[in-house]
Amino acid sequence: MLRPLETLAATEALGAELAAWLAPSRALLLAGPLGAGKTALARAALRSLSADPSLDVPSPSYTLVQSYDTARGPVHHFDLWRIEGPSGLAELGLEAWRADMLIIEWPDRLGPLAPALALTVTLTVNGPESRIAEIVAPPGAPFL
Repeated sequence: MLRPLETLAATEALGAELAAWLAPSRALLLAGPLGAGKTALARAALRSLSADPSLDVPSPSYTLVQSYDTARGPVHHFDLWRIEGPSGLAELGLEAWRADMLIIEWPDRLGPLAPALALTVTLTVNGPESRIAEIVAPPGAPFL
């Protein structure tokens, strides 16, 4: 499914929809080039999950993972941009968190460790503020 995101507000609305899809053992995989809006989309989803529109959601580019406790359960937000592939994931403890909700930026770094029950959102820059989101749902767990 392709979805145009003409404004930041449209990206935030999609983030809220993605948050509604998330549940324990499910993951959102956010792909796209630098500056495509992956962190903005993750931030919107996390704010929706926490029911706190002002929740501080920093990019985990350098910490690699940020964890949040929400009313629906724990959520772990990963940024794998600096990871050199699946072997670099062992230090992060990804396996220990698979039962929780996951939001993963740069999912291409996961290789064979990609969660089976994952919704993949690929963002493409379409203008200064405009993006296109391609959403691919896993079999048996459709999105919308």
